[in-house]
Amino acid sequence: MRYTTFGRRTGLRVSEYALGAGNFGTGWGTGTERPEAQKVFDRFAEAGGTFIDTSDGYQVGQSEEMLSGFLAADRDHFVLATKYSNGTWTHDGKPDISRLGNSRKAMIASVEASLRRLNTDYIDLYWAHFPDEITPTEEIAGAFDDLVRSGKILHWGLSNFPAWRVSRAATLADLRGWSPTAGIQLEYSLVERTADRELFPMAESLGLGAALWSPLGGGLLTGKYRKSDAGRLSEWGRLVHTETSAQKTATVDAVLEIAAEIGAAPAQVAVAWLRERAARAATTLVTIIGPRDTRQLDDYLGALDVELTDAQFTRLDEVSAVPLGMPHDVVAAQRNILLGGDASRVIRPAIPVS
Repeated sequence: MRYTTFGRRTGLRVSEYALGAGNFGTGWGTGTERPEAQKVFDRFAEAGGTFIDTSDGYQVGQSEEMLSGFLAADRDHFVLATKYSNGTWTHDGKPDISRLGNSRKAMIASVEASLRRLNTDYIDLYWAHFPDEITPTEEIAGAFDDLVRSGKILHWGLSNFPAWRVSRAATLADLRGWSPTAGIQLEYSLVERTADRELFPMAESLGLGAALWSPLGGGLLTGKYRKSDAGRLSEWGRLVHTETSAQKTATVDAVLEIAAEIGAAPAQVAVAWLRERAARAATTLVTIIGPRDTRQLDDYLGALDVELTDAQFTRLDEVSAVPLGMPHDVVAAQRNILLGGDASRVIRPAIPVS
């Protein structure tokens, strides 16, 4: 297991894998019972893993409650991240709108509840889980700074936020002397690379760490859905990719072919590509793994020993690449002409210039 700081703006040391604890518990009707979850946690720690990622809403709070027991013996050794926004708050049997979302009120209530469930005095990295499209960015960043100053959290970040909002939060924090934005969390895999357009360039420019969830595309990159729909596809029916495009089919084909070439599991090839992608990035990329049992965890750990050749990495990179769109295509064309390339690649104005 390799270790790194989480981005260029913190000294927070993390393992290259984060253990996603969304499967810890059965509050959603599917998940992992405590004995198996304990085995997964212990095996991850034995392999050198130190970064744990959960949320107040995972398994209706059961994930945090389980982790409190797993972490109790050596809490300070681990980097513990959790999230707020969706939570478990209800009032008269309905979602409690005053304590959900990104507001300062929701944040304070949520962090106190998470600290109780986790039975800890502090959270290493606290995420806003989703933007609520209402709360001003100033309020979110300012409230995070208050929590850092109180010692209840050490760092903060934004999960599933658009690049423009993250950039604004980071800029406001810098200008006002607040604790800096540590990083972002987002979906990223060989079948979901739209972060290449704005989120990754922003993170690299600002020095933010990036935690990547769903590295197997909800199981698509294992190839298992070509044989059966068992797994997240049938149990959750969400957060899953299917072969809805020729590109996704070609990407899965390439993963399976390379897995056969090197004698590795397809999941290990998909994660090995992410590890190499991280090695070539200008900021920290951490892969969040979410095993349901020790067998799945061992597959993830096996990827640590899988090395792709440059040709194999490039093959996967090219087959899965997404069009960057506007303004990237125009900028690339202009760069090409400035460097003496083909002038025909420059997009012309719609109205002819006389």
